[in-house]
Amino acid sequence: MTFADRLAEAASQVEARLLDAIADLPESDLRDAMSYAASGGKGLRGFLVLESAALHGVPRDHALNAAAAIEALHSFSLIHDDLPAMDDDDLRRGRPTVHVAWSEAVAILAGDALQSLAFELLAQPGQPRAAELVLALARAAGAGGMAYGQMLDIQACECAAPLDLDAIGRMQAAKTGALIAWSATAGPRMAGANTQPLGNYAAALGLAFQIADDILDCEGDADLLGKRVNKDAAAGKATFVSLLGLDGARARAQTLAQEACAALAPYGDRGRALCEAAHYVVSRDK
Repeated sequence: MTFADRLAEAASQVEARLLDAIADLPESDLRDAMSYAASGGKGLRGFLVLESAALHGVPRDHALNAAAAIEALHSFSLIHDDLPAMDDDDLRRGRPTVHVAWSEAVAILAGDALQSLAFELLAQPGQPRAAELVLALARAAGAGGMAYGQMLDIQACECAAPLDLDAIGRMQAAKTGALIAWSATAGPRMAGANTQPLGNYAAALGLAFQIADDILDCEGDADLLGKRVNKDAAAGKATFVSLLGLDGARARAQTLAQEACAALAPYGDRGRALCEAAHYVVSRDK
């Protein structure tokens, strides 16, 4: 099985678990919008949960709950990111964004409900170390994590002087990296094991992921990506590409992928799938 096949299989299983949870909710536009937003993603964060759990002997059913939780929370973040008050995007995953397909009000509520559902999935009876998982996810998503990174991004657009590389790195470590770090360390958290090796892996992976996103925004195919491109340049935002150039950004992403793989040394050959994920992140076309 190729890595792409393995990722697709994991994404399908995680999406099924998440959609099953949504299907139990009362029938409404809210439920329909939640299902719509939770469908069709790459599933990388859920994949990281499943692989990190497998490395630590966590039962698949518990791992699927945690994987569905992070995909629910990621979907919430995308819905709110796309709103007119934020990035004002009308296309996501090749389809109209939720506020376009329904309304801004429905989009806000769907995002709120998906965030709540993420924590509900983590609090299922028998879920190992649920309190620790919930606390870590709340911190990763909140005012010291993803939401903080988004705030820094908004402020950067309003700032007269463009950000330097260190500032961009700090912003993206919160905005993008925090949820990736939670995903990669969910396995050892559930097992009560040391999170440092996978935390180091995730730090490199998250930054590599963002650099790849910056590259795709410059030269990606909008049809493949399923969203608008050249947004950063149009907004005058400083990015890894604008500061390093395309070749420099590619080289930095490759170095980070190698650093991510090196962090997996304690797992030996069992960490191969996660190493392949790092190389996928920097070579993807969407």
